[in-house]
Amino acid sequence: MYAEGDSVWSKKGATLSDKSARKEFGLTQEEIVKAIRKGKLQYRMNSIYGNPFLRLIRSEVEKLVDEKHGSDYLKKKKLEKELAQVNKELKMLNARVTSLEKRRVELLNILGE
Repeated sequence: MYAEGDSVWSKKGATLSDKSARKEFGLTQEEIVKAIRKGKLQYRMNSIYGNPFLRLIRSEVEKLVDEKHGSDYLKKKKLEKELAQVNKELKMLNARVTSLEKRRVELLNILGE
């Protein structure tokens, strides 16, 4: 059973690594450490394959970014992330369409012979 304060740590998408926070929100490691020392960010130490990283609560990171850059910055970052995901998916779908069209031509040529 989770304690009331621990529930956020177990929810999917409610936490992120310090590396993801740097990449997604443009924070530096120094800013993250300062916010932890000031009590603005909670963290837990984790490691994957022996590589340590900080696990942070996404809502606290978003609040920190909002205080630093304003809410428009956070909205812009979220939109940029969504755009990147859409572009990635479109690229994958275009590659799949090209592959299927190539196979269609091959099958038509075989049937035409």
